[in-house]
Amino acid sequence: MLQIFLAATLCASAAIDSVHTLHDVSVTGDAWRDRQMRTSQSVQQVDRNYIDRNAGGSLMQTLEGIPGVKAMTIGSGQSKPMIRGMAFNRVAVTEDGIKHEGQQWGEDHGLEVDQFAIDRAEVVKGPAALLYGSDAIGGVINLFTNHVPLREFEGTVRLVGRSVNDQLGASAKVQGRHDRFFYRLNYTHIDYADAKVPTDSIQYYSYYIRLHDRRLRNTAGRERNGGVLLGYAGYNFHADLRVSDNYAASGFFANAHGLEVRLSDIDYDRSARDIDLPRQSVNHLKVLAHLAWHKSDFVADVNLAYQNNLREEHSEPIAHGYMPTPDGTLERRFNKSTWTANAGARCTLGNNELRIGINSEWQRNRRSGWGFIIPDFEAFSIGTYAFDRWALTDNLAVNAGVRFDFNRTHIGSYSDWFKTPVSADDSVFKQRSEASSRNFHNVTWAAGINYASGDWLFKANVGKSFRVPIPKELGADGINYHIFRYEQGNGDLDPERSYQLDICVALTRPTFSVQTNPFVNYFPNYIYLNPTSRYVEGLQLYQYTQAEVLRYGFEAQADFRITEHWKADFAADYLYSEQLSSDKKGYTLPFSVPWSMNIGGEYGFAWRGTNSIGLNIRVVGTQNEIVPPEKPTDGHWTLGASANKEMPLGNTTFKVTLRAENLLNHRYYDHTSYYRLIDVPEPGRNFSLLVGLEF
Repeated sequence: MLQIFLAATLCASAAIDSVHTLHDVSVTGDAWRDRQMRTSQSVQQVDRNYIDRNAGGSLMQTLEGIPGVKAMTIGSGQSKPMIRGMAFNRVAVTEDGIKHEGQQWGEDHGLEVDQFAIDRAEVVKGPAALLYGSDAIGGVINLFTNHVPLREFEGTVRLVGRSVNDQLGASAKVQGRHDRFFYRLNYTHIDYADAKVPTDSIQYYSYYIRLHDRRLRNTAGRERNGGVLLGYAGYNFHADLRVSDNYAASGFFANAHGLEVRLSDIDYDRSARDIDLPRQSVNHLKVLAHLAWHKSDFVADVNLAYQNNLREEHSEPIAHGYMPTPDGTLERRFNKSTWTANAGARCTLGNNELRIGINSEWQRNRRSGWGFIIPDFEAFSIGTYAFDRWALTDNLAVNAGVRFDFNRTHIGSYSDWFKTPVSADDSVFKQRSEASSRNFHNVTWAAGINYASGDWLFKANVGKSFRVPIPKELGADGINYHIFRYEQGNGDLDPERSYQLDICVALTRPTFSVQTNPFVNYFPNYIYLNPTSRYVEGLQLYQYTQAEVLRYGFEAQADFRITEHWKADFAADYLYSEQLSSDKKGYTLPFSVPWSMNIGGEYGFAWRGTNSIGLNIRVVGTQNEIVPPEKPTDGHWTLGASANKEMPLGNTTFKVTLRAENLLNHRYYDHTSYYRLIDVPEPGRNFSLLVGLEF
């Protein structure tokens, strides 16, 4: 099996071409049309300039300006991606062609990626299992950091700050190329304090909790990220090796971790920058190797990677149910290692572009600590695909592809470290998980069409995707102390299947562009955590189940160049979900996102460089479609502003970006937020500053 594994598979990032780039320069005419004609999927790309001008507290907060993309926030410094209402293990994140593997199943687990190390990012909306395999059933976020430098020595330095959590950070990168060899070094350090919110108190169940200085106590954190890249760029051969290490530590909002905090001896209000209990830390090590051979009409590449994700969660030891007070503070520890091997080839035969590839991955996860939620597991997957694009004319292209996947998941056994009474005279070490193995296999397919006529573009894509049940869905059996509910897996779950139709209609003129992307998505057997009427150990029982689900919606965006100096933009998205079967028939899905709309205007002018100032209004609709115990969330609107300056200084470029969010300090709630259930509002007024120097 190891030989088969090492023989495998495709660089998925090479298989998707960008179709819409968000930056300061409008691209029209043949270049725009050619880019749009490369793929029938809905794909958008952002460059480094966009990331700097929209930098938030995390990468996903930075990318939220893309219609259909949402950040599920965890405090003020971490978040996880959501695309068209899909999150967790339904959205794949790749970095330089390798799928990022952390503990993405957790509601309180962020994405371990340094946003300042990224050169560009692209978002694939909708099912993409054909090229990326399981976990891409909701979409893909492709991140790229391994571009070849153009000069012998160049670099950037960025200083960042945010007022809402007193964030201070610095990031530096140096890189260069000498003949055919190139290198890159990057390092980022960020430190932030407890987040500020526009309220003096919150309600947790029937208790009102006062907030000191309007801060969410114990939400401070810090990050340290670094990376090294070495490479060779020859005439028809390319190779690079990249090693990165991302570390993050942060506290959980102390009052969201149970009412016992009222009896704690910890002085949470002593300092806004302390990281006390409960807290989490995660260290993600990644080693990537990329090899590519290319000729005029043929490209072959191989990606190999090793990842290690070490995550710890610490809490004050307390007795709960039959569990006595444990020794130490280590509640959970997860140590996950992932080996990946991808290989692929692309060749041009006349008007046809054929791509073939194979992907493989092996995971090993080990747990420890006094709190059980998921068992140990090993998972192996391998898949192969073929994809063909046929350009019938310059204005018409069709594509089709098919993929086969095999997955094997083994779950280890686990019994409590304490005894549970089963009768008046006897007690046992209760077994939470039984050893079991499951094999899954699936065939997926996709087909699409691209048609361009003058300034108009039409695209359509139809296909089938799938997702293998993750070990948490199969084998969870324990208390989620962060949300205080009892979660139970289901070992009989089948792989999720999804069928989707995605359409794009776009019109581009020299002074404006308009684009809309309607879609419909059908799941015969969607997997979700279903709240039941039963209680276990005093907590509500949630069980994983499957239901027939229908989802549909759209994204729309428009850009207008009103005059030489004035421009405006508009973006909106809408999603509807409904369960068509099971005991929640007629309900939506958990964490369903409400509709949203963003309207912005910008004035650009030249004065000692390029400058711009802008205003934007973001409107979010009311969300009354919920799955109890979720709460309805009122709609809201916020006002933002920005100012940007870019000025050449000899051989260097000086950049400044000042942004203001929630200028009017409105109190509002994010329906998808980790803290929504306990009425924690989103951060208040925030000013962020980025100062950069490129040399």
